[in-house]
Order: sequence, then C-alpha cells, then structure tokens
Amino acid sequence: MPSGNRRGLFPLIIYEMLELNKIYCGDCLEKMEEIDDRSIDMVLTSPPYDNLRTYNGSLNWGEHIWKPVIQELFRVIKDGGVVVWVVGDATIKRSETGTSFKQALYFKEVGFNLHDTMIYEKSGGSMPSPNRYLAKFEYMFVFCRGRLKTSNLIQDRKNRFRERWGKARKARNPDGSFGKEYASKIAPEYGRRFNMWKYTQGGGYGSDDKIAYKHPAIFPEKLAHDHIVSWSNEGDTILDPFAGSGTVGKVAKQLNRNYILIEKDENYCEIANKRITEALKQKHLNL
Repeated sequence: MPSGNRRGLFPLIIYEMLELNKIYCGDCLEKMEEIDDRSIDMVLTSPPYDNLRTYNGSLNWGEHIWKPVIQELFRVIKDGGVVVWVVGDATIKRSETGTSFKQALYFKEVGFNLHDTMIYEKSGGSMPSPNRYLAKFEYMFVFCRGRLKTSNLIQDRKNRFRERWGKARKARNPDGSFGKEYASKIAPEYGRRFNMWKYTQGGGYGSDDKIAYKHPAIFPEKLAHDHIVSWSNEGDTILDPFAGSGTVGKVAKQLNRNYILIEKDENYCEIANKRITEALKQKHLNL
C-alpha cells in the first residue's frame, strides 16, 4: 500500500503547519505536505476532469498528479473521516476515459473504504456527440478512512405511504396462511434521502454571488452544504485541495466549520478570498 507520506523523503526540512480558515495559493501537493497527519475531519473537492478545463493553463492533469494527491488525502484525514470526490469523465477518441473509476479503485488501493457511490444530477445536460444521450450527471464518491465517525443523514424525503404502516395487518405463516393480526409502527413523515441528488447549476443558479462565475467549473453551494452537513459537525475542519472559487470554504464558515483551501491559480485565489470575506460580513450582519 502506498505510504501517502512524502515528507519522509525530506527529513531535514522543518514544516510550519497550515493555519485554519485560510486560502493557500500554490500547488496542492506541496501545501498538503504542511498539514499534520490525521488532522482533517473531512475533504470535499472536485478535481479537474481529464483536462476538460485549462484553468488558465495552470494545470496539466493526469495520473502523475491524482495518485499522489489521493495518497496525501489518506495521510491527512482522521480515522473515521470522509473524502467526498466529485468527478466526471471526458470523452476522448469516441470513448469515455473511465478516469473516475480508476481514481475510485485507487482510493481503495491506498486504504480508503468506498462508503457510497452517489450521483450529482444536473438540471441541464452537456452537448454530446450526435449519437450519445445527453450527459446529465457526475459521480460523488464518498470515501472513509476506517469506520465512519459522523453521519448526519438528511431526512427530507416525504414518506408517501407512511399511513399504510400504521394499519393492522396479519402475519403470514411459513405455510402461506395468515396468522395473528398486528399493527406496525407509523413511519416518520420524512425519511432519509436517496443517494441521487439533483441541483440546478450554471446560469447564476449555483451560487448567490456572481463573482463565483469567473471560475469555469463550480458546483452548487447547496451541494457543498448538504455534504458538509452530512459528514461533519460544527468545529470540524474541512479541506479542499482544488478550491477553485472557494465554495467549500464559504459554505464551511456559514455552517460553523473551519476550512483549509488550496488553489494553484492566483486569480481564483482572489475570487475565493472575496467570496468568503463577503459571506463572513453578511453572516456577522445577520447575527
């Protein structure tokens, strides 16, 4: 199993650990070296997708990057902590790359459990080749190091048949005949969600501040909100090594979590800073 601890290659270097609630502009592999082992409660990130975006020419994405990143995530995540990896695949030479599946299998190879394979269903679809159906979803892989520590499952799915469960019914005997009558408990009004989540994205709907759309690939704030609520508690630390426009940091602070954001592109670092600063001002005004 890969060790995931690249610091051992440079034993004479003394690192200063990254502070909480800051955006660090630089290479995520270099910056993650400065994070303590098993110090992060949750990671929520959306890495580049097979170079579908150029990100101002700042990144040449490939296995040589995402494998070391996954190793570092295993090193820094706490026992019981969760990594949510939101990812899709490009279509190259008439075939989907399958990179998302390769990454998921590598997470398992490094030592993570694949806790859930979730679907992010988009409100719109991307334009495929003429002989393909419209692409409408991305994967949200949920990985855990060891036994899951936090599970605050969202329960907003209305139980349509809850009254049926409160009616008297008869148990069926092994021979097929009916036995004694009994009444089961009435189900709660709302049950836990399915693992397919639908959000409106693009066109100004994914975020309530327009500055975010200077970044070419953001995911909805509600998606970040729902995952952070599900897999962390107040006071926990959330890491996003591909921070982009800072959505994870913004939502983390709104939910009383700490964050560490890493972003390579200086322009996006500036966008993230502005968004989080404005969100903190607004939160202070609302207190």
